[in-house]
Amino acid sequence: MKVSFFPGCSLEGTAREYGESIEAVCKSLDIELQELSDWSCCGASSAHSTNEFLSVALPARNLSIAERKGQDLVTPCAACFSRFKAAEKALTCESKVDVGIPFQGKINILHMLEFLCREEFSEDIEKKIKRPLKNLKAVSYYGCLLVRPPRVTDTEHWEDPQALDILISRLGGESVFWPYKTECCGGSLVLTRVDIIHRLNGRLLDMAREAEADCIVTACPLCQANLDTRQEEIGDKEGVSYDIPIFYFTELMGLAFGNKGVRKWLGRHLVDPRPLLESKGLI
Repeated sequence: MKVSFFPGCSLEGTAREYGESIEAVCKSLDIELQELSDWSCCGASSAHSTNEFLSVALPARNLSIAERKGQDLVTPCAACFSRFKAAEKALTCESKVDVGIPFQGKINILHMLEFLCREEFSEDIEKKIKRPLKNLKAVSYYGCLLVRPPRVTDTEHWEDPQALDILISRLGGESVFWPYKTECCGGSLVLTRVDIIHRLNGRLLDMAREAEADCIVTACPLCQANLDTRQEEIGDKEGVSYDIPIFYFTELMGLAFGNKGVRKWLGRHLVDPRPLLESKGLI
């Protein structure tokens, strides 16, 4: 299968392990990701709060390129996905926003999680599992932008999404229930209001620990970065020690598939996941 792929900015920097694990997993599943030709920034996360025209025009340019190619567009970033879906609605609804860029809405816009969790891949995923994630207790963390607002994302179960939970179970792990799967991590406020980031992420970490989860699994580069990089300073402030690994879902897929790059991906995390996985006999 071939799809157009919009990598976004973070896969070349803070989320390299996400990009590399996506590439490995898709190769295992015979999915050809064709990087969108001449793609440009989608405007996340500042355009929509500073300039309405740019908030539509920037993602519209990429959507137009993808539509001309005639393939569904897949992106791994929740913020990119949100901006593409918002632009799709602005360009195709009754009260259209005219930014001078053609787009008719003839292609599907999918987040990588939604794409890989399609029923058509379920059998292939199960066949590729070489090392089931036995005894690994994980909470699914979707964050805000993958599912909300539903009128933009077209998500059916925005309060209790299930795709990531089902995937964890399919990989042989235990998906642990918790009530914070769609709560906000603070997003890009990490640049301006670290106090808010500490409060929101501390609450998420506290709830994951209360749920007795071994780890948190996410599908958003910014969510992963906030939860992974701020644990030590939040813990020092609150007088607790968290040490909760924060995985990208594709890293766990690669681990279950036996992909060779797993240790390299995991070595880039600030909270080292390898001791946990070694204790479970998974690496």
